[in-house]
Amino acid sequence: MDVGVGRSSAVGAQRRRALDAQRVLVLSRGVAIALCLSGCASSPLMKGGSLSSYDNMTPSDGVLAKSLVHVNKADVLAAKTVRIVPAAFLPAASPKLSNEQRKLVANAVDRALCVGLSERFRVVGADQPADLTTRVLVTQAAPTNEVAAGASKVVSIVPAALGVPAAVPRLPIGLGGLSLEAEAIDPAGRQQAAMIWARGANSFTNSPTVSTAGDAYDLAGSFAGDFGQLLVTGESPFGKTVSLPSFSKIGSSFGGKPKYEACEAFGRDPGVVGMVAGGLGLPPEWSDKGAPANSR
Repeated sequence: MDVGVGRSSAVGAQRRRALDAQRVLVLSRGVAIALCLSGCASSPLMKGGSLSSYDNMTPSDGVLAKSLVHVNKADVLAAKTVRIVPAAFLPAASPKLSNEQRKLVANAVDRALCVGLSERFRVVGADQPADLTTRVLVTQAAPTNEVAAGASKVVSIVPAALGVPAAVPRLPIGLGGLSLEAEAIDPAGRQQAAMIWARGANSFTNSPTVSTAGDAYDLAGSFAGDFGQLLVTGESPFGKTVSLPSFSKIGSSFGGKPKYEACEAFGRDPGVVGMVAGGLGLPPEWSDKGAPANSR
C-alpha cells in the first residue's frame, strides 16, 4: 500500500474521531443547558417546633439557600465555649430514608458543625458546662432519586471516555433537599441565635450519588457551614466575603484529627476515600463510618 495513502487515511480517521467528539460535546452541552434551566430543587422553610422562640427572625437568603435568622451579636461573640447536642430528625421529616441514613445525615451535620465552630470556640463534651449549647432539628429531607442520580453520573462520564474535557451538569431530575432549624442557647436557656434553613440540590454544585440520602448528606455540610458562621461571626453568613479555613479545618476535612477531642464523638470525615467515592457516584453510606458506636 502507498505510504501517502495510508497516512491520508489515518489522518482522515483521526479527523472523523475529533469531529465525532466535538458533536458529542456540543450535544451534551446543549442538552445540559436546556435541562438545567430548571436545574435546582426547592426545599421549604419549615418550623419544627423545637426552637425556644421564633420571635425576631428575619429573612436572610443566600444565592442557593433560604433562611430566617436571629442573633444577639454581642452575647454570641462574648461566648468562648460551645457544646453540641446531636442533631435529631422530626419524625415525619424523611419517610423514604432509612433509620441508618437519617443517622448518617444528622451526624454529618454535627461533625461539620463541630469542625466549623472550632474556628473560634472551644468545643466541650456533652457533660461539660458551656457558654452556648447548639440544638439542630431536621424538618425535611427530600430523597434523591437513585435512578436519576445514576443516569447523571453515566452522562458525565461519556465526554471523559471520549477524551473530551467537559463539565456536564447533573440532570435536573429527582434532586433532593434539606430543611432544618437550629438555635444556640446560653446556660440560662435563653436563645442567643437561631436559624431556619432550607436548600435544594442543584445541577451544578451537588454531585449525584446513588443513594436516597445522597443530596441530604451533601447539603448537611452546607447547613453546618452557614449556622457555624452565624455563631462564629455573630452575623448572617450570607453576602459576606468567604474567609480562608484554618489548617486544622483543612486537616479535618481530609479525615485528620479534629482540633478538640469533643468532636471525636461525631467521627472523622471520610476524607480522600469519601471524595473518591463521591466522584464515582457511590453512596455516602459506603464511605462514611458515622459516629462511634458508643457516642450516642
